[in-house]
Amino acid sequence: MTDNNQKLKKKQKLRNNEYYNMQAALDTLYAQSKNGYKFRELYDLIIDERNIKLAFRNIKKNRGSKTSGTNGKTILDIGEKDPSSLIKYVRARMSNFKPHPVRRIEIPKLDGTMRPLGIPTIEDRLIQQCVKQVLEPICEAKFHPHSYGFRPNRSAHHALSRAVTLVNKNKLHYAVDIDIKGFFDNVNHGKLLKQIWSLGIQDKKVINILSKMLKAEIKGVGIPGKGTPQGGILSPLLSNIVLNELDWWISSQWETFKTKKNYNRERMIGKRLVLDQSAKYRALRKTGLKEMFIVRYADDFKIFCRNHKDAFAIFEAVKKWLKERLGLETSPEKSGVINLRKKHSTFLGFKMKAIPKKDKFVAKTNMSDKAKKKAIAKLRGQIKKVENSPREVSKLNATIVGIQNYYRYATHITVDLSKIGFSVRKILYNRTKAILSQKGTKSNTFKKLYPKFNGKVIFIHGVNVFPIDHIRTKYPTNFSQDICPYTDLGRQKIHDQLKGCNQAIIHHLMYNPLPDQSMEYNDNRISLYVGQLGQCAVTNVPLELGDMEVHHKIPRNQGGSDEYRNLIFIRKDVHKLIHSTEKVTIQKYLQKLNLDENALDKINKLRVLVGNDKIVGIITR
Repeated sequence: MTDNNQKLKKKQKLRNNEYYNMQAALDTLYAQSKNGYKFRELYDLIIDERNIKLAFRNIKKNRGSKTSGTNGKTILDIGEKDPSSLIKYVRARMSNFKPHPVRRIEIPKLDGTMRPLGIPTIEDRLIQQCVKQVLEPICEAKFHPHSYGFRPNRSAHHALSRAVTLVNKNKLHYAVDIDIKGFFDNVNHGKLLKQIWSLGIQDKKVINILSKMLKAEIKGVGIPGKGTPQGGILSPLLSNIVLNELDWWISSQWETFKTKKNYNRERMIGKRLVLDQSAKYRALRKTGLKEMFIVRYADDFKIFCRNHKDAFAIFEAVKKWLKERLGLETSPEKSGVINLRKKHSTFLGFKMKAIPKKDKFVAKTNMSDKAKKKAIAKLRGQIKKVENSPREVSKLNATIVGIQNYYRYATHITVDLSKIGFSVRKILYNRTKAILSQKGTKSNTFKKLYPKFNGKVIFIHGVNVFPIDHIRTKYPTNFSQDICPYTDLGRQKIHDQLKGCNQAIIHHLMYNPLPDQSMEYNDNRISLYVGQLGQCAVTNVPLELGDMEVHHKIPRNQGGSDEYRNLIFIRKDVHKLIHSTEKVTIQKYLQKLNLDENALDKINKLRVLVGNDKIVGIITR
């Protein structure tokens, strides 16, 4: 996924909150949690009509929403319900919640073992999303600044950047690597529920629902006594709750250690006022305290230290703490202390080493050996499919771009991708030499992604293949702690205000769903209005209440659905013109609308889709 697409998704989530008027409620939860509030009445907000509609909207675009659980249903099935029925269903289920059995699937890992995934039914995923939306702002207020996995607006690249900063600027060249054995499968339910309670989530009805979710039967396996099954919507949030205690324990040893004297200072860096703790750290170094900083992404974390002695002491202490406090075992084969000046340490698909540069050491990053093997296997597998279909060439290109986008943050990515390109080039030529050509036209996407590429371009089925090794390093940036989806200041950094859209119309669409239409249809009305910038899709005239209707491009009686791409918002007279068959009626609406050639062309395309003839030989303007 490109950075631009990720930014759009982040903004879309915020817009979803605004469409259903949930933003203010979520902001309040975040602010209250920051102030230590105890939440004992969360259930009513979870089953609030706005929250349920927002949950549907948030999960329907997920790729997994069309993956069925044990009952065989997908988002398409629950989307067919009208909004009031769906709300009644969710409220009835949650009033005496009994989770459906979870579907177990296994996916292969690189080492040959299998990773189990638990897929709840789509109805239970909707309920989990309702719960997650309310719990997330409470938890976000309590989570440590340097955990980056499965949190809003944060990414693996932010974690990598933080690790690089600790090596380059803090000059911490010892990494404590801890690998937790089967973390997701070994979370203690009782301990987790206590941790949730200690975060201030003290609504007993909600705690009871969470307990039942954790104990949902896994079909063919039974009722689990521990663990949070990977695949559930709530599992990532719950895993962060489990390890948040570790984050703050490590942090309290140095980073957030409370001193009697206030050493903190604020200073301007660029245009930002930031907290400067350098004076505090200088004072702490005169004590016997061990300098340490944690960087965590889900269950993958590193602790950076100043020297060998401290690193080994911390290594033993963390293993003991995980065992005694959380009941989690560590893997001796994958855990240890690494001197980054001598050896690499792997993190999130990258490997890192501190190499000398002038009079200091700096972080050198590459793709990890495991990541390179995985990339080569993935590319070779896709190359084998391109012989039969141009679509598979496009999938190969998507695979190449995905690898480049994720790993371009490595300082030596060009070297790594050159080796990968050399490794797969031979199989590419051998498998496709009968259909391979050096003649063709570069696509607009190719020109946009590789504007300075001067190498040889090859075409398969007339589709240009993207160059594997043509990529430049992009330096990762540290996460700005100002960014937060639950504060006005935080949203300014990630969200442009909606332009061209009448907020009154958005709220009208939101609070006045059509009772005889599906949930999918009603939800898409909002997306259509915003996506079209509040304008008629044919005439580009601003839409107004009383003069705006949703049109099915392919009618439902001809197999058309209520999905977004089959719908457009248009003015009433435009809608009538699309469906009119009488010449007099057609002429009447043409005169009223006074269409230009472009608008008439759009009308004709829509008329053909509904089975009507094109309008020809009539001058409209």
